[in-house]
Amino acid sequence: MKTVFSTSWISSSQPRKQRKYRYNAPLHIKHKFLNANLSKELRKKYGKKSLPLRKGDEVLVMRGSFAKKKGKILEVDLKKLRLTVEGINRKKSDGTKVNVYFNPSKVQIVSLNTEDTKRFKKNMKIGEEKNAPEKK
Repeated sequence: MKTVFSTSWISSSQPRKQRKYRYNAPLHIKHKFLNANLSKELRKKYGKKSLPLRKGDEVLVMRGSFAKKKGKILEVDLKKLRLTVEGINRKKSDGTKVNVYFNPSKVQIVSLNTEDTKRFKKNMKIGEEKNAPEKK
């Protein structure tokens, strides 16, 4: 078995190899797996369809028993490739409340956390380039 992670691997039709790639990926590549769709307003504003999730972004749950609920992201777990949303809990049998983990494909970004200026400026440039008129 290889000890070094291969970034040149493209794809395989075998699910076991796909799972192995995602499981063994380093954290900076796993962060790219945590993308979610943008709402229609944000798509027009930034000219992108999806962005990586960050703590503080407001999301709308699209699937499951918590569908149509909004909340801010409390935690993004890169190892499990899951996220938790503020205000969405489950009760355990002993009465304690536990945060529910969501797959990033099941949520939609409604508003972005604007505290990270690098992320915000980078995405603004992308949107401006696509919507800007061509220069002669």
